[in-house]
Amino acid sequence: MRTKFIFSLLMAMALIIMSCSDGEGSGSAEGTGTLSVQLTDAPFPYELVAEANVTVYKVEARQVENDDDSSDDTDDSSDDDSNDDNYPYITLMEEEMDVNLLELTNGLTQQLAEIDVPAGSYDLIRIYVKGVNVILTDGTVFDLKVPSGDASGIKVFIDPALTVTSGLSSDLLLDFDVSRSFVPKGNISTPAGVNGFNFKPVIKASNLSTAGTLSGNVGTVEEEVAIALEGAQISVFAADTLNTTSFSDVDGNYAILGLEAGMYEVVAELDGYLVSDTLDIQIDAANITTQDFVLEVDPDATEEETTGDGN
Repeated sequence: MRTKFIFSLLMAMALIIMSCSDGEGSGSAEGTGTLSVQLTDAPFPYELVAEANVTVYKVEARQVENDDDSSDDTDDSSDDDSNDDNYPYITLMEEEMDVNLLELTNGLTQQLAEIDVPAGSYDLIRIYVKGVNVILTDGTVFDLKVPSGDASGIKVFIDPALTVTSGLSSDLLLDFDVSRSFVPKGNISTPAGVNGFNFKPVIKASNLSTAGTLSGNVGTVEEEVAIALEGAQISVFAADTLNTTSFSDVDGNYAILGLEAGMYEVVAELDGYLVSDTLDIQIDAANITTQDFVLEVDPDATEEETTGDGN
């Protein structure tokens, strides 16, 4: 009888311990992870623009139950975000941050937020902006109206949804495409010809854990001396469709962030030089792929220049 009592007591204690252990495990799964949000800019080709400024004053993220729900929302609500009230929004940042988007090129980013959030899936970012303006090289300032960013926020869908895992960090990159977001009015060949801009924000979200970076240098060789080339355009194609572009800086360097893992075709070109061969480039998740270009002087361009000087 005593033996049965002790055995029953030990079994009860074991069940209590197992119950406590299960509770701790589920608590960990429902814990928090760190979400980092960074902002960058797709290159802006208009040389007459000195600054493209925005003031970001709030960033929110929408948490969804699972990836299936988030993908359905993305398909159905690109224009009509009727499911906003069904899922909670987490405030990631709420302070004014002035950003000149033209400074965020070739791998430079501005961190908007880094905060612990509930673990789970996030399918939508809302960015609230104000104080949007464009400053031309001659000092002319154009203040622009924000269509919705000052009221309901600029909605940026994350497809597929970003999963934040308990105890780990997740990085999200927001690529603010200035060339498509700031649409000039008038003749853009000279500052005097521009009479304003329309602000139509175009922002792409990239999960940096599933995306990679392409970087490298563009140069030429003159009299056996390597020379960096500034302003060369690097075009990235996916399935024969232009995915994005970048421009080399004064040192010939370029960097393109947030490319989803996969195979791309890449080409470099610059006025006065022959277009490079089209190269097949493999982008791996969370890695940097390096590809340099050496452009040859276009003999036809040199001949035209010489002929022009002769006349």
